[in-house]
Amino acid sequence: MKAKHSLAAAVFTLLATVAGAPSAIAQDLARGADIYQLCTQCHQSDGGGDASIAAPAIAGMDAWYVEGQLKKFRAGIRGAHPDDIAGMRMRPMSMTLKTDEDIAAVAAYVASMPPVDPGPTLGGDAERGKMLYGPCTACHGPIGQGNPQLNGPGLNRSHDWYLVSQLEKFKGRIRGANPQDQTGAMMAAMAGTLPDEQAMMDVVAYIMTMQPSN
Repeated sequence: MKAKHSLAAAVFTLLATVAGAPSAIAQDLARGADIYQLCTQCHQSDGGGDASIAAPAIAGMDAWYVEGQLKKFRAGIRGAHPDDIAGMRMRPMSMTLKTDEDIAAVAAYVASMPPVDPGPTLGGDAERGKMLYGPCTACHGPIGQGNPQLNGPGLNRSHDWYLVSQLEKFKGRIRGANPQDQTGAMMAAMAGTLPDEQAMMDVVAYIMTMQPSN
Protein backbone atom coordinates (compact mmCIF):
# COMPACT_ATOMS: atom_id res chain seq x y z
CA MET A 1 0.00 0.00 0.00
CA LYS A 2 2.83 2.37 0.84
CA ALA A 3 4.40 1.77 -2.57
CA LYS A 4 1.10 2.52 -4.33
CA HIS A 5 0.61 5.64 -2.22
CA SER A 6 4.13 6.87 -3.03
CA LEU A 7 3.62 6.25 -6.75
CA ALA A 8 0.29 8.09 -6.73
CA ALA A 9 1.85 11.02 -4.89
CA ALA A 10 4.71 11.18 -7.41
CA VAL A 11 2.30 11.13 -10.35
CA PHE A 12 0.18 13.86 -8.77
CA THR A 13 3.26 16.02 -8.19
CA LEU A 14 4.41 15.52 -11.78
CA LEU A 15 1.01 16.40 -13.21
CA ALA A 16 0.76 19.47 -11.01
CA THR A 17 4.21 20.58 -12.15
CA VAL A 18 3.41 20.08 -15.83
CA ALA A 19 0.05 21.83 -15.47
CA GLY A 20 1.70 24.76 -13.77
CA ALA A 21 4.54 25.05 -16.28
CA PRO A 22 2.66 27.09 -18.94
CA SER A 23 1.48 29.50 -16.26
CA ALA A 24 5.00 29.90 -14.90
CA ILE A 25 6.40 30.48 -18.40
CA ALA A 26 3.71 33.07 -19.09
CA GLN A 27 4.56 34.83 -15.84
CA ASP A 28 8.27 34.85 -16.72
CA LEU A 29 7.56 36.27 -20.17
CA ALA A 30 5.27 38.90 -18.69
CA ARG A 31 8.01 39.86 -16.25
CA GLY A 32 10.52 39.93 -19.11
CA ALA A 33 8.23 42.12 -21.22
CA ASP A 34 7.93 44.54 -18.34
CA ILE A 35 11.72 44.73 -17.88
CA TYR A 36 12.21 45.07 -21.64
CA GLN A 37 10.38 48.40 -21.67
CA LEU A 38 13.66 49.97 -20.54
CA CYS A 39 15.40 48.42 -23.55
CA THR A 40 12.97 49.80 -26.14
CA GLN A 41 14.59 53.24 -26.17
CA CYS A 42 17.59 51.69 -27.96
CA HIS A 43 16.53 48.30 -29.32
CA GLN A 44 12.96 49.37 -30.21
CA SER A 45 9.72 47.68 -29.21
CA ASP A 46 10.12 44.98 -31.89
CA GLY A 47 13.78 44.33 -31.03
CA GLY A 48 14.83 45.57 -34.46
CA GLY A 49 17.49 47.94 -33.14
CA ASP A 50 18.47 51.46 -34.19
CA ALA A 51 21.52 51.96 -36.37
CA SER A 52 21.69 55.70 -35.57
CA ILE A 53 22.72 54.89 -32.00
CA ALA A 54 24.55 51.62 -32.78
CA ALA A 55 21.84 49.50 -31.14
CA PRO A 56 21.68 46.12 -32.88
CA ALA A 57 18.69 43.94 -33.65
CA ILE A 58 18.19 41.42 -30.84
CA ALA A 59 14.73 39.96 -31.52
CA GLY A 60 14.77 36.17 -31.53
CA MET A 61 18.30 35.82 -30.19
CA ASP A 62 18.86 32.67 -28.13
CA ALA A 63 18.04 33.26 -24.48
CA TRP A 64 21.27 31.62 -23.29
CA TYR A 65 23.33 34.09 -25.32
CA VAL A 66 21.39 37.19 -24.27
CA GLU A 67 21.58 36.07 -20.65
CA GLY A 68 25.32 35.46 -20.88
CA GLN A 69 26.05 38.84 -22.47
CA LEU A 70 23.93 40.73 -19.94
CA LYS A 71 25.86 39.05 -17.14
CA LYS A 72 29.14 40.01 -18.82
CA PHE A 73 28.02 43.63 -19.13
CA ARG A 74 26.83 43.69 -15.52
CA ALA A 75 30.11 42.26 -14.24
CA GLY A 76 32.26 44.59 -16.36
CA ILE A 77 33.64 41.69 -18.41
CA ARG A 78 32.22 43.39 -21.49
CA GLY A 79 31.55 47.07 -22.09
CA ALA A 80 34.28 48.42 -19.82
CA HIS A 81 36.86 49.30 -22.50
CA PRO A 82 36.99 53.09 -23.05
CA ASP A 83 36.87 52.62 -26.83
CA ASP A 84 33.69 50.55 -26.65
CA ILE A 85 31.20 53.41 -26.61
CA ALA A 86 28.13 51.30 -27.37
CA GLY A 87 29.24 48.71 -24.82
CA MET A 88 29.71 51.37 -22.18
CA ARG A 89 26.09 52.41 -22.73
CA MET A 90 24.95 48.83 -22.22
CA ARG A 91 26.81 48.31 -18.97
CA PRO A 92 24.80 50.71 -16.79
CA MET A 93 21.61 49.37 -18.38
CA SER A 94 22.58 45.82 -17.41
CA MET A 95 23.31 46.95 -13.86
CA THR A 96 19.64 47.84 -13.42
CA LEU A 97 18.97 44.09 -13.55
CA LYS A 98 19.59 43.30 -9.91
CA THR A 99 19.00 39.55 -9.98
CA ASP A 100 19.85 36.65 -12.26
CA GLU A 101 16.11 35.94 -12.40
CA ASP A 102 15.52 39.37 -13.95
CA ILE A 103 18.20 38.69 -16.54
CA ALA A 104 16.71 35.28 -17.33
CA ALA A 105 13.23 36.77 -17.68
CA VAL A 106 14.20 39.53 -20.11
CA ALA A 107 16.43 37.13 -22.07
CA ALA A 108 13.50 34.71 -22.44
CA TYR A 109 11.30 37.55 -23.65
CA VAL A 110 13.87 38.68 -26.23
CA ALA A 111 14.16 35.08 -27.46
CA SER A 112 10.37 34.90 -27.83
CA MET A 113 10.23 37.94 -30.13
CA PRO A 114 9.84 37.25 -33.87
CA PRO A 115 13.20 37.72 -35.62
CA VAL A 116 13.58 40.71 -37.89
CA ASP A 117 15.45 40.58 -41.18
CA PRO A 118 17.81 43.57 -41.03
CA GLY A 119 18.80 43.38 -44.70
CA PRO A 120 22.24 44.35 -46.07
CA THR A 121 23.46 47.94 -45.83
CA LEU A 122 27.18 47.52 -46.55
CA GLY A 123 29.16 46.43 -49.55
CA GLY A 124 31.24 43.28 -49.65
CA ASP A 125 32.07 40.28 -51.80
CA ALA A 126 29.80 37.48 -50.57
CA GLU A 127 31.57 34.88 -52.73
CA ARG A 128 34.91 35.66 -51.12
CA GLY A 129 33.12 35.86 -47.79
CA LYS A 130 31.81 32.31 -48.24
CA MET A 131 35.39 31.06 -48.31
CA LEU A 132 36.36 33.18 -45.30
CA TYR A 133 33.33 31.92 -43.38
CA GLY A 134 34.54 28.30 -43.53
CA PRO A 135 36.29 28.30 -40.13
CA CYS A 136 33.23 29.96 -38.55
CA THR A 137 30.86 27.06 -39.23
CA ALA A 138 31.96 24.98 -36.23
CA CYS A 139 30.74 27.56 -33.73
CA HIS A 140 28.18 29.56 -35.70
CA GLY A 141 26.75 26.87 -37.95
CA PRO A 142 26.65 26.51 -41.75
CA ILE A 143 23.73 28.94 -42.05
CA GLY A 144 24.66 31.18 -39.13
CA GLN A 145 22.15 29.56 -36.78
CA GLY A 146 24.64 29.21 -33.93
CA ASN A 147 25.82 26.30 -31.80
CA PRO A 148 25.03 26.47 -28.06
CA GLN A 149 27.31 23.51 -27.30
CA LEU A 150 30.29 25.61 -28.42
CA ASN A 151 28.88 28.91 -27.12
CA GLY A 152 28.47 30.17 -30.67
CA PRO A 153 25.56 32.61 -31.06
CA GLY A 154 23.39 32.85 -34.14
CA LEU A 155 24.52 35.47 -36.64
CA ASN A 156 21.72 35.43 -39.21
CA ARG A 157 19.52 37.88 -37.31
CA SER A 158 22.06 40.69 -36.92
CA HIS A 159 22.74 43.91 -38.81
CA ASP A 160 25.78 43.81 -41.08
CA TRP A 161 27.17 47.04 -39.60
CA TYR A 162 26.94 45.53 -36.13
CA LEU A 163 28.76 42.33 -37.13
CA VAL A 164 31.55 44.32 -38.78
CA SER A 165 31.87 46.59 -35.75
CA GLN A 166 32.15 43.60 -33.42
CA LEU A 167 34.80 41.96 -35.60
CA GLU A 168 36.74 45.23 -35.47
CA LYS A 169 36.40 45.33 -31.68
CA PHE A 170 37.54 41.73 -31.32
CA LYS A 171 40.49 42.29 -33.66
CA GLY A 172 41.48 45.48 -31.81
CA ARG A 173 41.13 43.75 -28.41
CA ILE A 174 38.43 46.21 -27.44
CA ARG A 175 36.21 43.21 -26.87
CA GLY A 176 37.40 39.82 -25.65
CA ALA A 177 40.50 41.08 -23.83
CA ASN A 178 39.16 40.60 -20.32
CA PRO A 179 40.72 37.42 -18.81
CA GLN A 180 37.28 36.29 -17.65
CA ASP A 181 35.85 36.44 -21.17
CA GLN A 182 36.97 33.06 -22.50
CA THR A 183 34.54 32.93 -25.41
CA GLY A 184 35.40 36.51 -26.29
CA ALA A 185 39.09 35.58 -26.34
CA MET A 186 38.33 32.81 -28.83
CA MET A 187 36.55 35.29 -31.09
CA ALA A 188 39.38 37.79 -30.77
CA ALA A 189 41.76 35.13 -32.07
CA MET A 190 39.43 34.28 -34.95
CA ALA A 191 38.93 37.94 -35.86
CA GLY A 192 42.70 38.30 -35.93
CA THR A 193 42.83 35.93 -38.91
CA LEU A 194 40.90 38.46 -41.02
CA PRO A 195 43.58 40.68 -42.54
CA ASP A 196 41.62 43.90 -42.99
CA GLU A 197 38.23 45.62 -42.96
CA GLN A 198 37.46 44.45 -46.49
CA ALA A 199 37.77 40.82 -45.39
CA MET A 200 35.39 41.57 -42.52
CA MET A 201 32.90 43.15 -44.88
CA ASP A 202 33.17 40.19 -47.25
CA VAL A 203 32.48 37.55 -44.61
CA VAL A 204 29.61 39.60 -43.24
CA ALA A 205 28.23 40.05 -46.77
CA TYR A 206 28.07 36.26 -46.98
CA ILE A 207 26.38 36.03 -43.57
CA MET A 208 23.74 38.45 -44.82
CA THR A 209 22.77 35.94 -47.52
CA MET A 210 21.62 33.57 -44.75
CA GLN A 211 17.94 33.73 -43.86
CA PRO A 212 16.97 34.41 -40.24
CA SER A 213 15.63 31.23 -38.64
CA ASN A 214 12.40 31.24 -36.65
